[in-house]
Amino acid sequence: MPLLEVNDLSISFNAYAGAYRQRSHRAVSNLNIALDAKEIVAVVGASGSGKSLLAHAVLGILPDHATMNGTILYDGERLTPARQAALRGNELALVPQSVAFLDPLMRIGKQVRTSVRVGDPATEQRDVFARYGLQPGTEKLLPHQLSGGMARRVLVSMAVVSGARLIIADEPTPGLDPAALSQALGYFRELANRGAAVLLITHDIEAALEIADRIVVFYAGATVEAAPAADFAGNGERLRHPYTKALWRALPRNEFLPLPGSQPSPDERPSGCLFEPRCPMATSACAEEPPEKRDVRDGTVWCRHAT
Repeated sequence: MPLLEVNDLSISFNAYAGAYRQRSHRAVSNLNIALDAKEIVAVVGASGSGKSLLAHAVLGILPDHATMNGTILYDGERLTPARQAALRGNELALVPQSVAFLDPLMRIGKQVRTSVRVGDPATEQRDVFARYGLQPGTEKLLPHQLSGGMARRVLVSMAVVSGARLIIADEPTPGLDPAALSQALGYFRELANRGAAVLLITHDIEAALEIADRIVVFYAGATVEAAPAADFAGNGERLRHPYTKALWRALPRNEFLPLPGSQPSPDERPSGCLFEPRCPMATSACAEEPPEKRDVRDGTVWCRHAT
């Protein structure tokens, strides 16, 4: 049984189109993902594909004007708002992208100590800082006094001392130099090796491949493929979905081929396959009906043409 299982998740936002009229904008239409303990699953896709909305939906921190449908199961049981509130910060932990998530007026050590769930808070804080190379005295600093690398280590430290079983890392590595990037990714591999499930949300496929066990690809608010990380190799011949293949080939290390067109906006979604307007394999059937989930070569794909 997966620790986390998301099925057919859709998220819409209500907005005023005039003085008295409201419109519903569907930002996410069909997200599906499963995650086991001791596993790192990386979610990749362009901006606006629904990656961060998935994290907020799992944690129960979507804004009030959001409407969510579908099911989210944690440890085999449905994640209700009440259960999310009870688990958030305990079994469910977020490692955010920005230091802005830290309290700007509270010293770093105290913030980490408030996350400790088992053991003496002061001892746990000192031990985790030593493990991640945060020198004595760091605990007395305020967030604005941290470097980018230090801030990320502090955020990871908070997840570690919480004893979380599911850790969601939302774009935790932007702007890092290669050495700092490798170190930051190593922290998440360590957490998974210790028994946690890690959901790594990123736009950087190459970074994800350093540590991920599986890669899940989002496009325009829908899951298009879930594949073993090892399939992202060569010319992408082991990949299944045409968008995943195009994404792989567009990397500078590969063919550096741009994909014509752009991801549709929430108000311009095709009625059939979301990728159909840009897909070289598209047929009339693709434009009429959304693709169904298919298991292909030890992976999962939403494409009627995948082989």
